[in-house]
Formats: sequence, C-alpha cells, structure tokens
Amino acid sequence: MTHSTPTVSPAVPKTRGGGASPTATSRRARVLIYAVLAVALAATLMPFAWMLLSSFKTQGELVRDPSGWLPQSPTLSNFTTWLGDLHIGDYFLNSLIVAVFTVLGNLLFCSMIGYALAKLEFPGKRLLFALVMITLMVPGVVTFVPMFVMVAKLQMVNTYPALILPFLATPLGVFLMRQFMLGIPDSLLEAARIDGAGQIRTFTRIVLPLCGPPLATLAILTFLGSWNNFLWPLVAAQTEDKYTLPVALALYSQGQNSTHYGLLLAGSVLVIAPIVALFMALQRYFVQGIATVGIK
Repeated sequence: MTHSTPTVSPAVPKTRGGGASPTATSRRARVLIYAVLAVALAATLMPFAWMLLSSFKTQGELVRDPSGWLPQSPTLSNFTTWLGDLHIGDYFLNSLIVAVFTVLGNLLFCSMIGYALAKLEFPGKRLLFALVMITLMVPGVVTFVPMFVMVAKLQMVNTYPALILPFLATPLGVFLMRQFMLGIPDSLLEAARIDGAGQIRTFTRIVLPLCGPPLATLAILTFLGSWNNFLWPLVAAQTEDKYTLPVALALYSQGQNSTHYGLLLAGSVLVIAPIVALFMALQRYFVQGIATVGIK
C-alpha cells in the first residue's frame, strides 16, 4: 500500500487590492533613487566638464560660441602661457606653503582646544564654547580690517606669516574636534591617569590616535579653504612674489579691455587639480569623519 506525499506549493506574497508586490515596489524605488542621483551627478559635473573642454579653446572661439562644448581647433596655448610666461610654479609654491602650515596649525591647535572643551573642567568652559559658536556664525570678511591692522602693526604685511597666522585655528575645526572627542569614554582617560599619565601624555598617546577620521576631515577642509582663499591673500600679499594661485588667476586673466577666458579656464583647471587629487587620496577618511561627527 502506497501513501501519496502531499506537495506544498511555495507561499506567494499577497498584496492588498492586487497591486505590485513589495519586491517590485522596492525595485522601482531603487530605480527612481538611481535616476535622481544620476541627474544630480550630471548637473554637478557638467560645469567642470565644460571648463575642462573649453580650456583647450582659443579666445576667439570662446567669444564666438561660448556655449559650445567640443573645441573646434584644440590648442594648448592657454596651459603653455601659464606654465611658461606666467611662472605658475611660483604661485603654486606660495599656495602650497600657506596651505600646509595652515593645515598643521589647525590640526595642532584645534585638537588641543577641542580636547580642553570636551574632556577638561575649568571655569568659563561653557562661555568659551559659546564664544566659539558665535564666531562660527560671523562672516570672515567682517574680520579682515582688524586683522590687517594687527598684521600691519606687527610689520608682517606681504610676508608668509601674514598669510598663515590669522588662520592657524578656526571655529569650525574646534567644533569638529570637540564633537568627536565627546564620544571618547571618560573611563579610558581615567584609566590612563591611574596608570600615571599626565594631561599631555593622555592627549598625545590616548586621544589623538583615536581621532584619525576627524583629523583627516579637518585637514581636507582646511587645505581646501586655504587653497581657495582669495580675499585675504589679495589684501595681505602686495608683491608678485607672494601671490597665491587664486590671486594670480584673477589678476593675470584680466586684459586691458576684456577677460582672457581661455587663460582663466586653463588656470582654473590647474588650480583645482591638486584639490581633486587630495580628495581622491583621502576620500575614505573624509566620509568616515563627517559621518562619525554627524552621529555624535
């Protein structure tokens, strides 16, 4: 006598009103998200693509057809002018010196101030942090006149210290480091103190090694701000040997009667190339640092 084995059909998800299944709905949502991201990415990259392609055009072609994309007669004359006659290497070196020392100063001072505001107790701590937050909301241009007066009284106009010292610590950097250090457990620091570590050793051996992502984020943001800074170097650097890249780009792309658009676009490509390279190299740390601070 044989017994027939009952067969069980796979369960089919039921939907209300006979509509699309959750899987199909999820797929459509994913396609919609990708479409929106693709449009946003294209809108973001289009100006850079036009700038790169137009940097190979002549002045006449740019004036005749400014909205065109592909150069009709590609030329390297705009780049050779910057690399040859205008000595862009000197301005590049000035920008690099200012940016590197500004980054190093921000990493040192902002991390020290952030540690004090996050982990130390002293009178006026809350008031000091409130002042940092207030200065974060003040436009930087407002402080240019008093900064120039101070630099002039110190006889540092047209020097590298004049370009570097006013930006060695920024409110944004202090806020970034404080927010990350608040997440470091106090018990870890107490254990270090019980083992005999002082404040300096606790800061350098325990806290700083844990701050890799925010330090990388601060380094990228500071380098970007210093590299693109135009107004303060225009005021503080008064001779050609102290010009930075943005100042040289603005001054030498202006002719007597018109703007040299090809020269301006080629110079812009040369200026942003180091920024793109830096971001590509530190992208992982930058995203991780921003995400971590946001969670805090």
